[in-house]
Amino acid sequence: MEDRLVRAFVAVADHGTFGAAAKALAVTQPALTKQIQALEARIGGAVFRRGRLGARLTPLGRTLLPDARDALDRLDGFELRAKRLTAAGAGRLALAFGLSTIDFAPRAVAEFRRRHPDVGVTLDDMASAVQLERLRRGQLDAGFARLPVDPDLSVLELGVDQLTLAVPGNVDTEPGVRELIRRHGMVALVQTRGPGFVDQVQRYLAAEGIRPRVLQRANDLQTVMALVAAGVGVALVSARAPVVMAPERIRWVPIDHEAARWRIGLVWGGGGGEVAPALEAFLEVTRELAAAGW
Repeated sequence: MEDRLVRAFVAVADHGTFGAAAKALAVTQPALTKQIQALEARIGGAVFRRGRLGARLTPLGRTLLPDARDALDRLDGFELRAKRLTAAGAGRLALAFGLSTIDFAPRAVAEFRRRHPDVGVTLDDMASAVQLERLRRGQLDAGFARLPVDPDLSVLELGVDQLTLAVPGNVDTEPGVRELIRRHGMVALVQTRGPGFVDQVQRYLAAEGIRPRVLQRANDLQTVMALVAAGVGVALVSARAPVVMAPERIRWVPIDHEAARWRIGLVWGGGGGEVAPALEAFLEVTRELAAAGW
């Protein structure tokens, strides 16, 4: 089926009228009407009911709309990925990183750009789950993510990260993690900002039988640490984050527990298939830096 027919269907559903949808698609209204009629003829049923108030989805149309959106998302992702792999697009890399590689990922990009100044690179901070979704959609070339991942993706394992407890600088750390959390309450990252990390924190707390009082939630790690430094409470954070983000008014309590550790790697698509030259060059840089001690 032609993608223009599916785009016409989604546009009318989104805009509610044929006139508004035609304007958005930069086609005439009669042409759009013919496209919808062609779509309905192909599937054997009406997807809209026309009336004075516009175009309303039929039960068939409501059922098919999520599939149509998904098909367009996949097609757009394919087109974006294909453009990146052409001669014009192979000289660009879209990369992402999470909390555990907030220090390593920028260093890897800096070294890569030093060796390959003609390759354009974007580096965005995003949760591992979002990275994996965008890798599969072709919207990302590689990401520094939490492991394990499904076998349809390729992995360069880098090492291990673990939780550490951040406490205000004037707090005595002698009582230990459990008692510090009980006494002072916690500052926590919101679930949507780092769902994998938040789940890791919850697994550790459950393994230790700790039921914390959450005094404040924050949308980013910088705010979490600022709140700890201000004395609001304590926080469980990535042990690698303090390398670049730690305020001076924070002390660190190490945690030795299996539930507090997780593996980190560079992940890309293809499941072991052919890798574009720019990405292969970035993998080489990442391997070298990791071998030197990330």
